[in-house]
This record gives sequence, structure tokens and C-alpha cells, in this order.
Amino acid sequence: MAVMEKILVTGAAGFIGYHLSQQLLASGKQVIGLDNINDYYDVSLKRSRLAKLRKHPEFSFHQLDLGDRSVMEQFFAQNRFKKVAHLAAQAGVRYSIENPHAYAHSNLIGFLNILEGCRHSKVEHLVYASSSSIYGSNKEMPFTTDQSVDHPVSLYAATKKSNELMAHTYSHLYNLPTTGLRFFTVYGPWGRPDMAPMLFAKAIFAGDPIKVFNQGNMRRDFTYVADIVEGIVGALDHYPEPLPPGSPLTPGNSTVPYRVYNIGNGKPVALLSFIEILEKAIGKEAKKEFMPMQPGDVKETYADISGLQKAVGFEPKTPIEVGVPAFVDWYKQYYNL
Repeated sequence: MAVMEKILVTGAAGFIGYHLSQQLLASGKQVIGLDNINDYYDVSLKRSRLAKLRKHPEFSFHQLDLGDRSVMEQFFAQNRFKKVAHLAAQAGVRYSIENPHAYAHSNLIGFLNILEGCRHSKVEHLVYASSSSIYGSNKEMPFTTDQSVDHPVSLYAATKKSNELMAHTYSHLYNLPTTGLRFFTVYGPWGRPDMAPMLFAKAIFAGDPIKVFNQGNMRRDFTYVADIVEGIVGALDHYPEPLPPGSPLTPGNSTVPYRVYNIGNGKPVALLSFIEILEKAIGKEAKKEFMPMQPGDVKETYADISGLQKAVGFEPKTPIEVGVPAFVDWYKQYYNL
């Protein structure tokens, strides 16, 4: 009888971690979830996600702090994972300006503890969340993994760039296969309350004004969560192959088992168009409060997803005309509206 594949999902109580865990469980995997359930946003939403995951017999959960070295060493010593999907992080660009130490603790020390755990317990593949925010003030569109990303404009972005460098070091020193996925604006059911779709929906339902930054002159590569999850699952199964010695290198590849890919929709949408589709799905017009650009924010994100398409056949299928109404349906049901 085949042994069930055991996968660690960090950030399992989070938005993407929850959906990934559901998908892995549905495909016959055993999932160990890890999360510190911090109060960066509504803890009851995280607990609701967990309650749904706990119904599955092959799901187990540990509430731990990634930044606690001895706890993480013990956790990896007691468990043997075939693969790790590391999605836990202190998220948010704007919050990183207010609370920088939280980012160093979770995203730098926490990531180091994950790398050490993977190294010592011989994990076969580490897939981790990077971010489109690392492109910073790059002007060349679409963003590709061939571009230099040495000019981040937020500490959050700097920690994600650091994660890619740290992962490469472990791939080089210890032959640990690592794949970084640069997420572009993810939305959908069970979304994060600090992100625009949830903030907008809450305000529109309540009749409150929504804050539209940079006077609405922004474009985002909005990506539906089910499409993102499909890409992560594909990446978990696709181990990065080292390039032959002497190959021409880019920031996204290496002569060690290391890769970085963009994971997005590949079709940027004007923020005001997104709001229009949201208004239509809710059946109510938003009161718009036009604001200047926020520190650490970028005007446009647009992913070149050809690398992940070639590697795993990644193909986003959900247009915002389908994804936004699905998100609104969930929102109304969850908040009893």
C-alpha cells in the first residue's frame, strides 16, 4: 500500500494556505498545517477557515511561532515531511512601515528556521511565497524573473527578496530544491480583510466611502485564488533542475536546484474596472474617496507567467467577471448579508 504523501503547509489558517490545504486534502495528501494565528487581521476568520479544514481526517494543525528557533527545531524533528509549502509570513506593504520588527521576526528569522528544518529533515522540495512587490519601482512591463529586483520600495518587499537569496544559498550549500513563487494580487472567497477586494466590499455593503489610491490610476494583476492554488500544486510536484555548469544565468534560475516564478493572471486590470465589476456583483454603487499614492505602493503590477506555464502548464482560467461575483457570493454568505 502506497504511503500517503505528507505535506507541511505553513500559514494554513491564512487565505491562500487554507485553499491550498483544501486542494491537497482533496487530492489524497496528508496535510500538516502550521500557523501562529496572529491578530494582524480578524482572528475569527482564520479560526473559521481552520474549522473547515479540521473536518478532514487527514488534516492536523499546530499553532506555533515560526520565529521561535527551538520550537521549530523540535517540530521538524518530530515530523517528516516530503514537501513544504511555506506561505506563512507577516504580510502587507503598508503595515511594514508601522511595524518593521514583525517582518524581520516572521519573514527573515522564521524563513531561516524553515530552511534549517527542511535541510535537517531532508525535505524533498520547499515551495515558498515570494511577492510581486519585490519588483518595486521597476518600470518595464510585464515584470519578468529575468529583471533585476534590487530596488524594493517597502520592507515587506525587501524581506521577500531576502527569502529568495536565502533559499538560493540553501539550494547551493545543501542541494535543497527550492521554488519561489512571486504572487500577484490574489482575491477570492475567504480573502484577507486587509486587501482591497474585502475592504471595498465591506465599505460598499455598509454605504461607507472606499479609498481609491493614486486617484484610481492603478492597475493590478488580479488573480483568482483557485488559479493560484493550481499553480502552487503544480510547482510542488515539479522539482527544480539545476542548469548545466556555464549556462547563462538570470535572477530566476541557477546551476543549483533553485527557481523563481511569477504566479499571476498575466492580464492587468484597471483598479476602477475592478471596482465597477464589484459594484455590479453587489448591486450597489461605491462612494469613492480619491486619495494620493501610499508610501511603499506601486502603480502597476503585471506578471509575465511564461516561466510557470512552461514548467508546469500553469494557465489561469478565471476572469474577474467570474471571480468577483464568486467572491461576493461567499462574502454575503459568510457575513449573513
